[in-house]
Amino acid sequence: MNSPEQSPLGKASPYADQYDASLLFPIARADKRAEIGADGRTPFFGADLWTAYELSWLNPRGKPQVALVQFTIPCETPNIVESKSFKLYLGSFTNTKFDSVDDVRARLRADISEAVWRGSETPATVGVRVLLPEQFDQQPIHELDGLSLDRLDLECTQYQPDPSLLTAAFDESPVTEVLTSDLLKSNCLVTGQPDWGSVQISYSGPQIDQAGLLQYIVSFRNHNEFHEQCVERIFMDIWRRCRPVKLTVYARYTRRGGLDINPWRTSHPGAVPANVRTARQ
Repeated sequence: MNSPEQSPLGKASPYADQYDASLLFPIARADKRAEIGADGRTPFFGADLWTAYELSWLNPRGKPQVALVQFTIPCETPNIVESKSFKLYLGSFTNTKFDSVDDVRARLRADISEAVWRGSETPATVGVRVLLPEQFDQQPIHELDGLSLDRLDLECTQYQPDPSLLTAAFDESPVTEVLTSDLLKSNCLVTGQPDWGSVQISYSGPQIDQAGLLQYIVSFRNHNEFHEQCVERIFMDIWRRCRPVKLTVYARYTRRGGLDINPWRTSHPGAVPANVRTARQ
C-alpha cells in the first residue's frame, strides 16, 4: 500500500490538464489507527467532508464550466486520498470535454469511490454534490455551534499531543455539553506545512475539565499528522481519558490547494453535519 512519503506532497509535480484518474493517491488508514489503538473495530462512525473550490472542465463546444464540489467519504473506507493528488486529479479536468455536469459528477463519484475503497471486499460509492454558479450565493457561512473554550485565560506550554492534560469529574453528575475552539493547528505529515482548523466536541458523560481540554487542543500545534488522523487521535484520547457515554469530534480545516477537509467522528450513528463552512474557510 502507498505511504505518505511516496505521494506527490513536497515534490515538483506537473499539472495535467487532461483527465487522469491515475493521479489519485490513496493511503491506508490502518497504520495510523493502529498507532492510536483504533485498529480493528473502531469505536466511532463518521465521514470526511471535502469541499473542492477549483473544478473546471469544458462543455462539448469547448466553453469552460466551473463548480464547487462537496464530497462525503465514509470513515469506514480503508483509504484516504492524499490531498495534493486530489488537487492534481481535479486539475486534470481543466481541458477535458464532458457532455454534461451529470457526466462530471458520475466520473468524480466513480474515481473517488474506487480510490478510497481500493482493497475492500465490499466497496461502495461516496457522496458527491456538484454546485453550479447559480447556487454559489446559497452557500452559508456559519461558525461551529457551542461554548467557546477560547474564552479561557490560561497558560499553554505543551505543543505536542499530551493526553494527560485531559481530566473529567467522574465523581459528579454527568453533563451534556458542546464545546468549540478555533485554536486547533497541526502540520502536514510530510511537508510540515501548517493546517489551521476549528474543532467542535460534543459529549455526554463526566464533565471534562475545560481548561485541560483547551490546553490539549493547543498541544497539537507542532504535531505532524493528516487532518483525519488528528481528529481520530483527539476522539480516542478523550474517549479513553474522560470516558464519555457519547462523543462526537468534528473539525473544519481551512483550505489548502483549493480543498478543505472536515473530518467528523462520532460514537453513535447520526446524521452527517451540514457541510457549512466557517468564516476562515
